Amino acid sequence: MLALRARHDGASTLWLRTDEAERRCGRLFAPGLVELGGNPDAFLFALAPDVCALLRGAADAARCAGLGAVIVECWGKSPALELTASRRLALAAEQSGVTVIMLRIDATPVPSAADTRWAVSAAQSVALEANAPGPALFEIELLRRRSGPSGMRWRVEWDRDKCVFREPALSGAVVPLSSHGSVEAPSAPELRHIA
Repeated sequence: MLALRARHDGASTLWLRTDEAERRCGRLFAPGLVELGGNPDAFLFALAPDVCALLRGAADAARCAGLGAVIVECWGKSPALELTASRRLALAAEQSGVTVIMLRIDATPVPSAADTRWAVSAAQSVALEANAPGPALFEIELLRRRSGPSGMRWRVEWDRDKCVFREPALSGAVVPLSSHGSVEAPSAPELRHIA
């Protein structure tokens, strides 16, 4: 979703992942990209046999100003992804203007040269009419920010039509208004009905 936001007109997104990430997470699903508001034709996918090859490919891709974004995905603890390797990626991205997004799945945070570090998890979406699943909802936490405060948390919903994150819709509970336009506190039976 961040890559969809970072992409500029006509630019492709390169998604690099290790074989291990492919085995554990499954193959990427083109109809899923469409459901998120993306165009599968705007993505290039590549597999690397290990983290070292992944980082070499990511560094080369990050230097390519013709790309809109580069997603770099690996699984678990990756000793090769140390401070120097992340600094190379950050410098290449700064010089080319390409957005680099590192996905470290099932891994603990380690020091890196990234501008920001986030923890992201899925949250239960607000159901639509007929109890249909609502838009994708996420709990996100800013773990580290190089030039500012961190430790903040948000709950955001993905709007696939506008390709933006927004505050999630309310649960549908309604607070009745009095005839004077001020909020009335509902009685206990009304609260049970609303909840």
